[in-house]
Amino acid sequence: MRGRAVKSMRAVIQRVNNSSVEVEGKTVGSIGRGLNVLLGVMEGDTKEQAEVLAGKIARLRIFEDENGKMNLSVTDIDGEVLAVSQFTLCADCKKGNRPSFIQSAAPETANELYEYFTEQLLNNGVKKVEKGVFAADMKVEISNDGPVTIVLDTDIWTKKG
Repeated sequence: MRGRAVKSMRAVIQRVNNSSVEVEGKTVGSIGRGLNVLLGVMEGDTKEQAEVLAGKIARLRIFEDENGKMNLSVTDIDGEVLAVSQFTLCADCKKGNRPSFIQSAAPETANELYEYFTEQLLNNGVKKVEKGVFAADMKVEISNDGPVTIVLDTDIWTKKG
């Protein structure tokens, strides 16, 4: 184990008009209206957490209905998702000024859970899921709508002893 097992998958969700990700000058993923999801996988995270998080994101009611209320999900609007793996969401900044990433999952495990998470978005009714390139230097363009940005951490669903 690379650090203390925290079992807390993290996602930053942004409601977007459009979003794209570029690697080495080439667009590798692009969406229209929907969600940009930055995903951080921590040491000890599980497929069950990926399932819960993907389901929550697919059903998260953050798009406006005909009355201007945030009452519709990405699946309700036939929206799309751009999911980008981002290990820096696992940063521990408690000590000093240089973040520690020791709690992030090992690359092989993180990629496996990232890929599983994107499959689960599709299984939860998202019509189109685009991805970045795992562990690549990516340039992400986001046209944030609102702006609406929500941070989810799977530890909110974990029972505290």
